[in-house]
Amino acid sequence: MSARAVEPIIELEDVSRIYDTGRVQVPALVDVNLRVAKGEFMAIIGPSGSGKSTMMNILGCLDRPTSGRYVLDGQPVDELDDDGLAFVRSRSIGFVFQSYNLLPRTSALENVAAPLLYQGVGRKERLKKAQAALERLGLGDRLGHEPSELSGGQQQRVGIARALVTEPALILADEPTGNLDSHSGAEVLSIFKDLHALGRTIVLITHDIDVATAANRGVHLRDGQLQEAVLA
Repeated sequence: MSARAVEPIIELEDVSRIYDTGRVQVPALVDVNLRVAKGEFMAIIGPSGSGKSTMMNILGCLDRPTSGRYVLDGQPVDELDDDGLAFVRSRSIGFVFQSYNLLPRTSALENVAAPLLYQGVGRKERLKKAQAALERLGLGDRLGHEPSELSGGQQQRVGIARALVTEPALILADEPTGNLDSHSGAEVLSIFKDLHALGRTIVLITHDIDVATAANRGVHLRDGQLQEAVLA
């Protein structure tokens, strides 16, 4: 799918992020330009220190660029205050993390339902939506299990269900297979492919080119700068 064929969900225009240590300024991103179309499955590939974490934080509205412009689903992010950013994060973005970030001693059902609490959804409806998301990912028999009672692959599927439960415009996955064995990692990537086939927009951030080939388009991030990647 061409990034220009449909309306973009992500537009970065000359985005830079510079960290000021007090003694020296360290550029993490340098004049980055990127467009991601609605419905794309795109990978951002880069080694440690390339700027991936900074890119993740900016795309996820967890940090602001030092300069440049970021438009997310038609909303100029620079026009938002901190409350506005929090609102966008809770409504428009579903996060999937390498370390799962599940609440301990909390059931899979309650973990998935948690994001809906911040949207003011009533408890009965929260649990109904969470159960549907978990069943969709093959975890209907694990609703009451806590993270410690689940395998790594199952925990990551709970994490994906949690990302999906709010029906976000964008799924942002940061090294989602990094803590998984090859079999579980392949299962997670298969889930992302299925979600993409259903029209979901997914941005996958990874250091692993083999993982990145699950996506339909890729960009390399090196020293804070982007270039198109060829995915086999």
